Amino acid sequence: MTGSAPDLVTMGESMGLFFAPLGMPLVSGPAFHLSFGGAESNVAIGLARLGHDALWVGRLGDDEIGRYIERELRAEGVRTRGLTGPTHTGMMVRAQRGFGRSSVQYARLGSAGAQLAVEDLPLDEIRSARILHLTGITAALGDGPHQALVAAAHAAHDAGVLVSLDLNYRATLWSAEEAGPALRELTELSHLVFATAGEAQVLLGDAHDGGDDAAYAHRIAALGPAEVVVKRGADGALSLVDGEVFEQNVTAVVERDPVGAGDAFAAGYLHGVLVGSAPQDRLDFAGRVAAHSVTLPGDWEGLPRLADLDVGGPDILR
Repeated sequence: MTGSAPDLVTMGESMGLFFAPLGMPLVSGPAFHLSFGGAESNVAIGLARLGHDALWVGRLGDDEIGRYIERELRAEGVRTRGLTGPTHTGMMVRAQRGFGRSSVQYARLGSAGAQLAVEDLPLDEIRSARILHLTGITAALGDGPHQALVAAAHAAHDAGVLVSLDLNYRATLWSAEEAGPALRELTELSHLVFATAGEAQVLLGDAHDGGDDAAYAHRIAALGPAEVVVKRGADGALSLVDGEVFEQNVTAVVERDPVGAGDAFAAGYLHGVLVGSAPQDRLDFAGRVAAHSVTLPGDWEGLPRLADLDVGGPDILR
């Protein structure tokens, strides 16, 4: 599909991922499994597996890990603008802990992905795409990536392209005080916003915990988005679409690896947007995609294809 207008353009950092198979703790000295991860590339893979044309833009180092990531993305059917960066590809190590918990250590300081800049933007593809999907993680990587996101959002917004934003706040990358204004600027340029209640508090400048999820959705929508999704983990999600609230019908599964569930949910929801499904259908379908993803290990390996979810029923599967 090279040269055609993509269904989705997304941009961000993808890093090499090392983790022990079967959830073994690192102190036991297991062999490592090599994979990769990144919120935006996870969403791109998710949509490619669901039958869409996705373009991922990001900087990768001129090294083995960078070449591996670009090769794997292409193998998954994702078009890439993997621009060679001046430094190394970032890496992360995921360790399994007790009670189903995991921890991640990052080696991303000065990484190629953090060098993303406005001049890297494929403006023709952004203006011709159906959706531009952004996340707050990329905005947190530094001034260059932040300005690139703002420029991309303006280009898409001005061209009538749907701008999707997953707040994806990471306290290890920036403070709530730093993140709030930046995320509000992007939210005002977005048609669709994904958030957790905690991320809504960062966006809105709330200093206290608690609050009603529907109220958070309405307050985010007051900033401009016509559509807001508040994610609640295993408890599902709710959406606010043109002023109407929808509650997800939760798909119950035995969770094996929760990492990447939010990206899987976003991919499923954006699929629903692309095929024009009803708000309730796309919310429920997103939940099924996320549920499928957590039953298998890896950041993106458990993302389903339509055949994996073909249980009959709504037009969302067609």
